[in-house]
Amino acid sequence: MDIIKTDREYVAGTYARAPLVAISGAGAQITDETGKEFIDLGSGIGVNIFGACDEQWVSAVEAQLHRLQHLSNLYYTEPQAALARLLCEKTGMKKVFFGNSGAEANECAIKCARKYSADKYGPGRSAIITLENSFHGRTLATLTATGQEDMHVHFGPFPEGFKYAPANDLAALEALCDGSVCAVMIELVQGEGGVIPLDGAYVGQIARLCADQDILLIADEVQTGNGRTGTLYAYMQYGVSPDIVSTAKGLGGGLPLGCTLLGAKLENTLSAGTHGSTFGGNPVCAAGALSILSRLDEPLFAEIRRQSTYIKAQLEGAEGVKSVTGLGLMLGVDTEKDAKTIAAQCLEKGVIVLTAKNKVRLLPPLNITRKQLEKAIRILKGVIAE
Repeated sequence: MDIIKTDREYVAGTYARAPLVAISGAGAQITDETGKEFIDLGSGIGVNIFGACDEQWVSAVEAQLHRLQHLSNLYYTEPQAALARLLCEKTGMKKVFFGNSGAEANECAIKCARKYSADKYGPGRSAIITLENSFHGRTLATLTATGQEDMHVHFGPFPEGFKYAPANDLAALEALCDGSVCAVMIELVQGEGGVIPLDGAYVGQIARLCADQDILLIADEVQTGNGRTGTLYAYMQYGVSPDIVSTAKGLGGGLPLGCTLLGAKLENTLSAGTHGSTFGGNPVCAAGALSILSRLDEPLFAEIRRQSTYIKAQLEGAEGVKSVTGLGLMLGVDTEKDAKTIAAQCLEKGVIVLTAKNKVRLLPPLNITRKQLEKAIRILKGVIAE
């Protein structure tokens, strides 16, 4: 079968795919249909957190497949309960709702914030403030929450109840808090917006403003979470305690899993019938996530930070590089050369990189070896300088 031809004939044309037909992988190595090997600095947009076909993850998933693949959330399953407990133990949050994706996790966060406010204050206090240049998903509500006008073309009318403030501008955000607001939702690092970390003092100011007005603080950790930035969740580097945390991507290790973590204010907000998901917290996905989450510890985070320091040291000030932004192994490289051209040329030379806005985006597996990383960065530097 001509895979590319078949895909173009039968799959909706929503992706500008690169000419790579991936057949197999191991860790940070991907192999195509011709046998060519690539060093993966994208990890499926931060999903394959321990790379392709991680043995411990495969064993956990395979073992669960032989027990029970699905039952629905009308009943209890051990992997889901164990995963929820571990998430709460590691974060101090109180309850977890499981979905299948980051967008679903953010939808749940929005619903929980509005229900909390409606239960406590009645109607008229339902607006969500998000930041300009943010990205929160592609469903209608999360797309509306996304503070990028170019993503709002074609799909209107959009749901009401969202307001936008410029990042790092507390006065602008404060001016929107007019009594109609129930929550502020932020990414600690704006990923799709160009891998831009928020200012630490600004995040602290938002947290204090929210606490003073009983406005919920939602941390969208879909991409930044699960060790990606050098701590379990990025908010832990900012010294704040969100009321709601959404996450997905790397948590499932390659299987679809999203979750919404609820703090003390919201632990009883969702009651029977107020929200649901047929597949969310599926026992196979949960078993895989348990094998991931159980290995996200301080020694690994320290290594992530060391690898991050190495990448920055190699790229900052290098020929053709304007700047490097991000945290941990979530980095954006602003280059003089077009980022999409760089990505295409890196692929030709055996390195997979991503883009975000005008930047080259790097999201390697958290356990990529130094040897693989050194080779990939050497190739990337060469392509940028060409």
